Amino acid sequence: MNTFPTKILLATDGSKEAALAARTAIDVAHKTGSELHVVYVEPWPPIIDPKADKAVTEAINEKKMKRANRLLGAQVQEIEAAGCSVAKAYLRKGGAAEEIVSLAEEMGAGLIVVGSRGWGRLRRALIGSVSESVVRYAHCPVLVVRGGERGRPVLLSKKILLATDGSEDAALAARTAAGLAQQMGSQLHAVHVRPRTVPHRPGYYVGPEVVEHAGRKEREGLEREAQRLLDVQAEEVRGAGGNVARAHLRVGTPDEEIVKLAEELGVGLIVMGSRGQGGVRRALLGSVSDSVVWHAHCPVLVVRKEEEALSS
Repeated sequence: MNTFPTKILLATDGSKEAALAARTAIDVAHKTGSELHVVYVEPWPPIIDPKADKAVTEAINEKKMKRANRLLGAQVQEIEAAGCSVAKAYLRKGGAAEEIVSLAEEMGAGLIVVGSRGWGRLRRALIGSVSESVVRYAHCPVLVVRGGERGRPVLLSKKILLATDGSEDAALAARTAAGLAQQMGSQLHAVHVRPRTVPHRPGYYVGPEVVEHAGRKEREGLEREAQRLLDVQAEEVRGAGGNVARAHLRVGTPDEEIVKLAEELGVGLIVMGSRGQGGVRRALLGSVSDSVVWHAHCPVLVVRKEEEALSS
């Protein structure tokens, strides 16, 4: 089943990153025949001196909401000036991520588009980010947009890279990528990364990504399995009416290899599934999709099942 056309929800905050996300959302809406909706969330309750009297507090709140309305209106005007109509604009109050996810469910959005500030690991670990939370909890695919080296979004119409690991979420991502490639006239590439094998050291924990004493036969078996996964995803894409221009098999750390290949190919979009790990496990271990979102130099579309999003 094709995801598009659908309702696209663009989340804006007036930042440079939000402007990049807006341009990308316009591009997707135009090329997929989708409706574009816009939301701005005003942080609430605002930080106000508790000693301030009621009249002062109300005046500050009114000023903040007027500013929020102006910012939202300016974003709508910019979108319409770019030749794209806005189906509806929403002004919400509260926590940004919570309100974006909630609104997307209420309106039945099929895609959320957000900008990313591109903070470093430490700052993200300490305070988190809106885009990270939206990716984690949204019921629908989320497109996280970051600019290239000069702060410009990479156009989505070039090439699309589908990253697969054989999971059910990866199959959903394959169908989404196939639909996008068709409607946007993009060349679709697929990649599977086989983790590098290392010798087992007695007394150390060996996770599922490590193979003990892997010899030539074991490595060949892993390569066959990796190729089989790629073939399965290529068939998934063909079943959705698309075609994989080239399948890439890489060896190494999955997130690093995906980002590296995307740069080598000059892709305009990475599409991948999310395993939907719970909050604690995700905080401790991270995830490939998280890492790709933060390090890729192009937009990243993360696809996950609705029940996983709601349960994590």
